[in-house]
Amino acid sequence: MISGWNLATRYYVLTIVLLLFGLLAWTTRDLFAQLMVAGLIAYLLNPLVNFVVKRTRFAHRGAVNLVYFLSLGLLISVPAVLVPVLLSEIETLSQDLLSIVYRFQSVSVQPIVIGGFVINLDTVIPRFDESISLFAGALPENAIHFIESTSRNAAWFLVILVSIYYLLMDWERLRDSIIGLAPDPHQADIRRLYAQIKEVWSAYVRGQLTLMFIVGVVFSLVWLAVGLPGAVIFGILTGLFSLVPEIGPLVAGSMAVLVAYWEGSNFLPLSNGWFALLVIGLYLVLINFKNIWLRPRIMGHSVNLNEGLVFVAIIAAVIFGGVLGALVIIPVLASMIVIGRYLRARIFDLDPFPLESTPIVSETEIPPTSVKRISWKRRQTKVLKE
Repeated sequence: MISGWNLATRYYVLTIVLLLFGLLAWTTRDLFAQLMVAGLIAYLLNPLVNFVVKRTRFAHRGAVNLVYFLSLGLLISVPAVLVPVLLSEIETLSQDLLSIVYRFQSVSVQPIVIGGFVINLDTVIPRFDESISLFAGALPENAIHFIESTSRNAAWFLVILVSIYYLLMDWERLRDSIIGLAPDPHQADIRRLYAQIKEVWSAYVRGQLTLMFIVGVVFSLVWLAVGLPGAVIFGILTGLFSLVPEIGPLVAGSMAVLVAYWEGSNFLPLSNGWFALLVIGLYLVLINFKNIWLRPRIMGHSVNLNEGLVFVAIIAAVIFGGVLGALVIIPVLASMIVIGRYLRARIFDLDPFPLESTPIVSETEIPPTSVKRISWKRRQTKVLKE
């Protein structure tokens, strides 16, 4: 009987396992973004679960069911109330736009005479009915693609919902099982590394909440200043929807534009159309200020990343990974830096957790550019000691 594998066999098996794991990860790479989003949402809901457990007689399972299904009901009820209103507003707006297009087309039939030159706009501007026919001809193909995309997104949404529930229910047991896969001498390191990564995600959540609050306040004040009906509501929605990069604020801004076009300003002497254009202009200015300066600054300060790196990472995530990738790219990038720093220390035979034995230095002896980094490291040290 073979008593054990020699070193060459171990390396051979380890190489095969890593290759198979890499192949599996590449094949299911689209799943990772969904699981990270589910993990982020479960992390946000977990304090509510702990609050229910501490303040009531519910067990952990009962608290998870209560928080999860209440949140799910809220997620379903809000769109159910808002979507019919938005659809009616969009239908009215589309009818107005169609009437404008038909009116312009009737005017363009008449030639324009300027200094003896005759300009026939009918030959320059394509006819609207021809565009409609071309669009209608492409509808079957577009409908098939739409059904495929909707089915795929619905499946991913179901994966996220189910993953959130089981992460809330069994995360502690899953975490201990993952840590238990490591050899006993290395499990203490894995727990310290987990504590640092947990602090990264906590800092990201704090930064995201700060960003949502600032965006909500700024948009509320600006909409109040121009007299937009429901200004505070739209400001709050813009702040809340900022959790979803790009798409969330765009939805809130579109709702504000529709209301501006339909209701007009409360006190500005502008027609509804010009007021809607003003709202669009203000939205573009504010949202670009948020994307280019405010979000990189807050997120970079929260997780101790360079602001330019934060901006580039979010843009790249939107391009290559979509909205879900942009939602989790910052904490994932910061977590990878934490893991990379640990691996570097182990490879070069350095102490991977020097903060536990390093004495605290007074901030008056530290250059100003290093104070933020020391503060970040102190928070990590506090988490590790806990």
